[in-house]
Amino acid sequence: MRRVLLIWLSLAGAALVAFALALASGSTHLPPLELLQALISPGDSVAGEIVTRLRLPRALAAFAVGGLLALAGALMQVLLRNPLADPYVLGLSGGAAVGALGAMLVGLGALAVNLSASAGALLAIALVFALARRDFARQQMFGALEASPRLLLTGVIMAAGWGALITLMLTLAPEARLRGMLFWLMGDLNGVESWAPALLALALALAVSYPMARGLNVLLRGEVMAHALGVRVVPLRRAVYLVASVATALAVTTAGAIGFVGLVVPHALRLALGNDQRMLLPASALAGGTLLLLADTAARSLLAPQQLPVGVITALVGVPAFMFLLTRKPVKQEAA
Repeated sequence: MRRVLLIWLSLAGAALVAFALALASGSTHLPPLELLQALISPGDSVAGEIVTRLRLPRALAAFAVGGLLALAGALMQVLLRNPLADPYVLGLSGGAAVGALGAMLVGLGALAVNLSASAGALLAIALVFALARRDFARQQMFGALEASPRLLLTGVIMAAGWGALITLMLTLAPEARLRGMLFWLMGDLNGVESWAPALLALALALAVSYPMARGLNVLLRGEVMAHALGVRVVPLRRAVYLVASVATALAVTTAGAIGFVGLVVPHALRLALGNDQRMLLPASALAGGTLLLLADTAARSLLAPQQLPVGVITALVGVPAFMFLLTRKPVKQEAA
């Protein structure tokens, strides 16, 4: 337990450093003393306005979205028993993207875009769950049936269908709206103000998923053994899928489609620290939030005052990082 606490505290410390860097960096650099004064008593100063109105909400949103994506990735990798799974493998981001781009295509405002993205993500969740319902029912009846391949295949097919609709919308979009649609697809935290729902969702997702960690450890050994050891596999799988789906939907609604965070972070932590979900789930949330926070800081600082989509930074970092991780051997650790 001492090792687990040390890991969590180290990751929390890294997150605090990333927050300080995010608040201080940008087109206007703030020295440490000026940053501290802006946080304590912002008043009407320029630094206070920059920190409290622009950088702090964006930093909180970035941390929340990164934490949601990494937590969802860790859950999806257990659910599918595939270390290469990520939150978008079941087509959730595609559904959200179709909803958001449809609202942009007809010229609706930011609130309508967010609501449409949420509706699209929920529709994707409902479709995949409905299509896989028969497999869950058969698994409950016969016990030993493995439903993961069918669930994964269902998600891949749904993602391909959403991708076709996205391509059609981009083809039909007028030039004036195409840039905003592309930025949303690449992930963009510029102008994000609704950070509170995502941060609350991250806390709730951790609170709901952590009690399931012991059952997930047993499930990793196989569904037959999990049944034999008294784990209620079907309700557990459904709960994991719903938590991961809702977490992904909220992340996509807040910041658009941001890739690689949910794939690289839990995979790297699993290779470095082991596969005990009691340690891995909170660690993934902390590390994912920190990674996206640093990526967003780089996105708005590298070419300041011009800002890059944060999804571009995560992809540029994620591709070589994941290629490196594929050459590593995991830490052998028995989870109980």
